[in-house]
Amino acid sequence: MAGTKAGGLKAKAKNLAKDPDFYAKIGSKGGQKGRTGGFAANPELARIAGAKGGRVSRRRKQETAEAAN
Repeated sequence: MAGTKAGGLKAKAKNLAKDPDFYAKIGSKGGQKGRTGGFAANPELARIAGAKGGRVSRRRKQETAEAAN
């Protein structure tokens, strides 16, 4: 593990000397590990959730609504 910037550069050079695709492989592994899904996997769910949040944020407080009448 690198403790300084110079050490980090040396580690990078060594990793790339052993395997030119070292960092690409690490990145692809990270992308494949994801299991959450979330809104990116289901845009319709994102639309529904956003609509619910919009409705809630536009509601008036109960006390304020009664005082206005």
